[in-house]
Amino acid sequence: MSVDHYENFPVASVLLPRRLVPAVEAIYAFARSADDLADEGDATPAQRLAALEAYEAALTRIESGRGPHQGLFGPLATVIAQYDLPLQPLRDLLSAFKQDVTTTRYANYDLLLDYCRRSANPVGFLMLSLYGAADARNVADSDAICSALQLINFLQDVAIDRHKERIYLPLEDLARFAVEPAALDRADAGPAWRALMAFEVKRARALMLGGGSLALRLPGRIGWELRLVVQGGLRILERIEAADYDVFRRRPQLQPRDWLVIFWRALRM
Repeated sequence: MSVDHYENFPVASVLLPRRLVPAVEAIYAFARSADDLADEGDATPAQRLAALEAYEAALTRIESGRGPHQGLFGPLATVIAQYDLPLQPLRDLLSAFKQDVTTTRYANYDLLLDYCRRSANPVGFLMLSLYGAADARNVADSDAICSALQLINFLQDVAIDRHKERIYLPLEDLARFAVEPAALDRADAGPAWRALMAFEVKRARALMLGGGSLALRLPGRIGWELRLVVQGGLRILERIEAADYDVFRRRPQLQPRDWLVIFWRALRM
């Protein structure tokens, strides 16, 4: 299970009930395209923010029942009505994408988690809502899993994000381990960097394991889907460790042989 971008949506998974495919695809199209508005192409920051504001206005039209809805917002409006989905998670996603345009550093872990709360956690909440399983306990564990996936993505993409002039590792952590931001430009994977990354990996793993019981509580296909998500994220962390935390020369990612490990561990959870 990839944890890159919004590929953790189980759009094509054989475990996803066919009845939910249109709903998941509609939500995915919204999240992916909005994320691309913030990240891709050569638009100016003002143009990116304006495009995201247009998405927010489209959500307001859906909420007020005013149509017609253009493009991806037509299927999205249908899904929102069919499953009585709240719009706040979608607005939270837009808030995070806007923040990507304006914020390139995070002073501490709490601020980074607040970003994850809006950039990742809404995905899990919406999936639970589609399954009718969005109670308080499930949402709390889903939030832990989704935030962990986001943090793992940051650890994978240190070099990619730095190319975009972003640093998602908390600055307080860099200072604690005596890693200068310039070390990211030099691709310096020395002892200080490895100690920093070991700390970040340990924290992300603890967050993932903290929410992992959700995969055992949820019945049927969603439970098995989530087992693969959890084990895929944990396997990525092992890949980072196996690379001795050097995420500069090669992005740690799952290989075909990793799937055997992931499936076996999912069965044994």
